[in-house]
Amino acid sequence: MSRLTIYRDDTADNLILDTEDGRLIAETLRPLNVRFERWQAPVTPAKDASPEEILEAYRPYLDGLMGETGAGSADVVRFDRNTPQIAAMREKYLSEHTHSEDEVRFFVHGQGAFILHLQGKVYSILCVQGDLISVPEGTPHWFDAGHNPDVVALRVFTDTTGWVADYTGDEIARRFPVVIPDLAA
Repeated sequence: MSRLTIYRDDTADNLILDTEDGRLIAETLRPLNVRFERWQAPVTPAKDASPEEILEAYRPYLDGLMGETGAGSADVVRFDRNTPQIAAMREKYLSEHTHSEDEVRFFVHGQGAFILHLQGKVYSILCVQGDLISVPEGTPHWFDAGHNPDVVALRVFTDTTGWVADYTGDEIARRFPVVIPDLAA
């Protein structure tokens, strides 16, 4: 289930909010210009569906989203514990960074947490199958899909070079461990 947990950024012991209410998650993130939605597609493609099948299944949503945002392309990303270099990939994502364009993800299968560092707070947003999140450009954040990842997601780009991470050098991600439920359990 989707979940938003907010802490003060000085310590993970200072919990401000913990909710699984999708409407409250969206309302809480809206003032930060973070978009959070649940998409209900008529058909959810199989986890091993081709990228073309996945893109086609979500085409009406993608066309609307890309029209609103001016994004020019979408693709499918997959990773799991068998992905080559997965440990190094996870480590890279766990470092706080920003991007020069919005980071837009839709979770077709699996789950992952986007953790934002804004206004003296840490916002941990666990996204699951059916969740769309758009993190605004320039927002300090990191991402974790856990030690046993199993993710299929749509990525939406204005310019694919905009996703290049600009690392902040802040070690805050080390102080705020994220608990990702193990889907294999």
